[in-house]
Amino acid sequence: MKATEQLMAEHEGILLMLRVLDKLSGQIESGRKVDSKELEKILEFLRVFADKCHHGKEEDVLFPAMEKAGMPRDGGPIAVMLAEHNQGRAFIRGLAEAIGEYGQGDAKAGAGVVENGRGYIALLTQHINKENNILFPMADRLLGEKKQDELAEEFERIEVERIGLGKHEEFHGLLERLETAHLG
Repeated sequence: MKATEQLMAEHEGILLMLRVLDKLSGQIESGRKVDSKELEKILEFLRVFADKCHHGKEEDVLFPAMEKAGMPRDGGPIAVMLAEHNQGRAFIRGLAEAIGEYGQGDAKAGAGVVENGRGYIALLTQHINKENNILFPMADRLLGEKKQDELAEEFERIEVERIGLGKHEEFHGLLERLETAHLG
């Protein structure tokens, strides 16, 4: 599997988690109490899998390879993706703070969960669309098969180093459980 195909496959898991977050945000918005432990698990997935691992693969491996192949880092698609990664991190910080307060029983913090959650959902949904339909096809044109294989190997190393052995499978189990509980 090409490196870009791996990233697109990871996008599917991230989009699924965003649908779960959206569903729970709707429940909070309608005044229903949501299990803060589930919100914390979603936050961990977004912090560790989506940002630390997935965005890490893009920022530390794919984007530099694209730059080396001739795509400018500043003022082009890579700059846009990096700016959006940073915007996403700001939403995650706000979400973390709101989930912490919500978990302590502050019902008003639910509004912060909804606001930051929905902001992150909107940002990442359009971000993923741009990567899948614009950036990754550009990468496929710029990077040969050999380079894609090298990137895929680097992705494996990053996954082990940043999230650890077995954590990827644990996250997939979480996704399945949350999908069944909230979307099934």
